[in-house]
Amino acid sequence: MIVFIVVPLIELFVIIQVGQWIGVWPTIALLLIDSILGAALLRSEGGNAWRRFRAALDEGRVPHREVFDGGLIIVGGTLLLTPGFVTDIFGLALLIPPSRALVRRFVTWAGLSRFGWGARAAIWTAGRAADAKGPRGPRQTQGPQRSYDVDGTAHEVSDDPAPGKGPGALPP
Repeated sequence: MIVFIVVPLIELFVIIQVGQWIGVWPTIALLLIDSILGAALLRSEGGNAWRRFRAALDEGRVPHREVFDGGLIIVGGTLLLTPGFVTDIFGLALLIPPSRALVRRFVTWAGLSRFGWGARAAIWTAGRAADAKGPRGPRQTQGPQRSYDVDGTAHEVSDDPAPGKGPGALPP
């Protein structure tokens, strides 16, 4: 909770220093322009993250990286919309893809450190193997495919492989 006290004090100090260096009105204009550009960048990167999320779902893979990026983009956009120069630097770092990738790796690595080296290695290896496989196609199963109806309009279907035989069998 100390962050909510320290960060605004640091922001005020930096804004006052910049205001003394370039003047009050240019500082206010710079903060306003910074917020407007941050909102535009948030909209652009947010749209890109949403498209990557949808593409991951369409490819049949879990969109873990896309969800993580979406969260970082939301935090970065919030920091950019907050008036201040220090939060803008961190917000910009979360909105630019190369630095966001570094932050994502650091946060993942720091989060996994709580589980020990065995879990970290297993998750890291699984993630690398999934990345190497690339997009997966539809699930391949053996045997006939059945559509199960759970809306209350279902009817009995025989498990007998020969159609039309046995009670409840559907005609061919």
